[in-house]
Amino acid sequence: MKRLLLSTLVAAACPVALAAGTMPTFSTERLSAEVKTLSSDWFEGRGPATPAETKTIDYMVAQMTAAGLQPGGDLKDGKRAWTQAVPLRRSQIVGTPTLTLQLDGHSETLSQGEQIAIRAPMDGSTTVAIANAPLVFVGYGVKAPERNWDDFKGVDLHGKIAVVLVNDPDFETGVGDFGGKAMTYYGRWTYKYEEAARQGALGMLVVHETAPASYGWATVKNSNTNTMFDIVRDKPSAVHPELEGWIQRDLAVQMFKHAGLDFDALKKQAQTRAFKPVTLKGETFSASFKVDTSVITSHNIVGRIEGSKRPDETVIYSAHWDHLGVGQPDAKGDRIYNGAVDNATGTAALIEMGRAFAQGPRPERSVVFLNVTAEEKGLLGSEYYASNPLYPLAKTAGVLNVDALDPHGPARNFTISGSAKLGLLDDLIADAKTYGMAYTPDPKPEAGGFFRSDHFSFAKRGVPAISFGSGDDWIDGGLKAGKAADDDYTAKRYHQPGDEWQANWPFTGMARDLQLLYMVGNKLANSDAWPNWSEDSEFRGIRDKTAAERK
Repeated sequence: MKRLLLSTLVAAACPVALAAGTMPTFSTERLSAEVKTLSSDWFEGRGPATPAETKTIDYMVAQMTAAGLQPGGDLKDGKRAWTQAVPLRRSQIVGTPTLTLQLDGHSETLSQGEQIAIRAPMDGSTTVAIANAPLVFVGYGVKAPERNWDDFKGVDLHGKIAVVLVNDPDFETGVGDFGGKAMTYYGRWTYKYEEAARQGALGMLVVHETAPASYGWATVKNSNTNTMFDIVRDKPSAVHPELEGWIQRDLAVQMFKHAGLDFDALKKQAQTRAFKPVTLKGETFSASFKVDTSVITSHNIVGRIEGSKRPDETVIYSAHWDHLGVGQPDAKGDRIYNGAVDNATGTAALIEMGRAFAQGPRPERSVVFLNVTAEEKGLLGSEYYASNPLYPLAKTAGVLNVDALDPHGPARNFTISGSAKLGLLDDLIADAKTYGMAYTPDPKPEAGGFFRSDHFSFAKRGVPAISFGSGDDWIDGGLKAGKAADDDYTAKRYHQPGDEWQANWPFTGMARDLQLLYMVGNKLANSDAWPNWSEDSEFRGIRDKTAAERK
């Protein structure tokens, strides 16, 4: 109540509040109720391809209909459905995997979820039977010709398990060929597995360290020991080795020491382009388990308002509806990963944003409200949409993604995931002044947030796309309070059963964030402008190739 009162007083005292008042208001009561419902135990953590998916679709269709949206999904008999079918390969380890480290003939059994987290394979394997595979340390696992960088240097990884560090080679030093602290795509574990497959490795184990990963082991365990999904691929083994997993740093140090190697010293070597792969002598890895794999169909949920003048041009608001479902119990025995902040907040935001557009003047361009599936499995729902767009990407003016909005009180600032430069960010910065908000660059670019939200599926295809982040400089409590809440969330709730709705959340900050996002999207939907990436952006050239389609 204190935070709500303070935000009201600030708005009253702020001379720009009158301008802001011309924008729609967003009901904190509705936002709270929607987040509470979506993250309730009844929704069982909103796992894709579970009964919870049907519950989520039914709920969202009812809410979008009541908000005044029209269906914008797959075409069926000339009419749009509320969903877009997303075929996915589903893989799950049957029972408990047998995982063994051999040290000079002595076998040490590794416990799934404790020292190691092995993912269900996504290369199409139905059985994994790896016996005494040699282990090779390949530094950060990067092959970047444009940076004259190759951690593999011709090593033959066939039949072997690569051991690799997380993040970029210059994460610790803050300087180097990979953008300093800011993570490049080479730092993402998804890239590392892809490169392992390209190098012919039998498998890859990523060494987990909290700082370069940007999250603790609990997140690794919870995200990697449950059911895995991938988009359906013609040759899945081209991007997935048979074995993908993570190991605790302490285990890696032990493994290196037993091989007569110094983990920290080798890490420093790996931060230079002179590094060469190192075999862990006298050590092998074995794994045995069966895999239940099948192709299932999940769904993106799609609402739409058709444009009044240029309906073939589109502005997209996106958010993912899925979370981790039911998984390993926490210390209290709770097995439901409710996903209140991540991402019931974003899903509720789509409902209320849709309501705001439906109740206001009809926009000139069409506006799509895209609630995607399987974000937690690797941005799969947005990847499928971007690969099979319902509305042409060349005529998509921009994507405004919302993922894990803050349900607390208002902040003096906002941020985005990553450090990309594009016209959409310029628009956000300019319009944020209306609400007394300033832009703060991503405080943790080393966490690779740009590659971890659904906007990335669009960005890498050239579409101007941004993932909005709530600010941390709270009006009530400043940076200290904002940082404390963020640290608490990361440590105790992110990808854990503790991400649950709280009765004391006022949602006043989120409501104001949505006003800003409405302002930016509404202006874009009622203009003939085409935002673009900065001249030096890696996505600029991709976008410019489709320029003729926007004339």
